[in-house]
Amino acid sequence: MYPFTYHRPDSLGSAAALAGSADAKILAGGMTLLPTMKQRLAAPTSLVDLNSLSDLAGISVAGGKVTIGAMTRHADVAASEEVRKAIPALADLAGWIGDPMVRHRGTIGGSVANNDPAADYPAACLALGATIVTNMREIAADDFFTGLFDTALEEGEILTGIVFPIPAKAAYQKFRNPASRYAIVGVFVAQSAAGVRVTVTGAGENGVFRVASFEEALAKDFSAKAIEGIVVPAEGLNSDIHADAVYRANLINVMARRAVEAAR
Repeated sequence: MYPFTYHRPDSLGSAAALAGSADAKILAGGMTLLPTMKQRLAAPTSLVDLNSLSDLAGISVAGGKVTIGAMTRHADVAASEEVRKAIPALADLAGWIGDPMVRHRGTIGGSVANNDPAADYPAACLALGATIVTNMREIAADDFFTGLFDTALEEGEILTGIVFPIPAKAAYQKFRNPASRYAIVGVFVAQSAAGVRVTVTGAGENGVFRVASFEEALAKDFSAKAIEGIVVPAEGLNSDIHADAVYRANLINVMARRAVEAAR
């Protein structure tokens, strides 16, 4: 690990000012940033630790929406009775992230801001039509995830919370890497008054994405049978030591059908 300056601001304004400085990185749970720094794959000159900002953590349900603060731990999302009642699929998703240590340290905001191509929360945000709230603005999930480990966040912009509309039905199914628990393929399906959304994580070369053919079929008939024969092209999907693109393409259909059955 290379030398760096550590900051632990006591206000969001101070954190934003520090985060806007040259080559600074924001530290939330540190589940990705710290290992990459230890491997010298990242070398920020300063770290801005948000763990003193207690007002960035918490869960509330009102007006048909679930609002979760950015510094809320995965374990708290999984254990929340409010989340389990409003969007049980979101609580289930949180409960399958990593291992107990990761769930008790990692944060929803850190995961979403990092936009790992195999992370779970981006699929939930995109499928549920969530709004990403920052210290500067509100960003629709459709506009937030812009590519591999890339988002619409700008310099000095800090993710402060996520607002999830409560769907009529939703479910998430994941084919996990047995070691890391990351998604080799994860599919989130949500049905609401606005229609049906189907999102995929773990498979795309550019990260999380929607499957329009599944959405169109399920809008007409919300059943696993409706998408059984729809083939997802292997082009644009990941191939690695865990699964090639053709295998992932098949898994997308399998996980999507399981998600629909779970949602029903």
